[in-house]
Amino acid sequence: MRVGFGYDVHALVSDRKLIIGGVDIPFEKGLLGHSDADVLLHAIADSLLGAAALGDIGKHFPDSDPAYKGISSMILLKKTADLVRDNGYDIINIDATVVAQKPKMSPYSNQMTSNIANCLGVDTSRVNVKATTTEKLGFEGREEGISSHCICLLDNRKDDSDVN
Repeated sequence: MRVGFGYDVHALVSDRKLIIGGVDIPFEKGLLGHSDADVLLHAIADSLLGAAALGDIGKHFPDSDPAYKGISSMILLKKTADLVRDNGYDIINIDATVVAQKPKMSPYSNQMTSNIANCLGVDTSRVNVKATTTEKLGFEGREEGISSHCICLLDNRKDDSDVN
């Protein structure tokens, strides 16, 4: 078994869609980034890559590569899941938190969970998405950006005898 942690943050800006967990959320601002800047999916991808000791999202999908300009993070997450599986790991569970003062995430959490589970090829019971505010503290509280944290558990189908 392997545990991975992921964290991501993007600034809120005008003239961008707000896409979190693969859901287009109606809001006056969106997240700035090279891709669609889906902060939740980026944190999940980093947690999966970390658990499998495969680096991070920037290593596999660099923002310097024009191929990833404006790309859906659902595509990046699917590619990440495929990479993790190709390296001998099964996804046991995902537990993620979105940190945002606004907008409220709870109306969208079920759709986010479903999107993520479908993308990863796992049952929705293996994915948990929750949200919190910072009680108006910090950059999230000032509505300057949104962050996300994720932890995952992978099962190694390979022989773990080489792990100390």
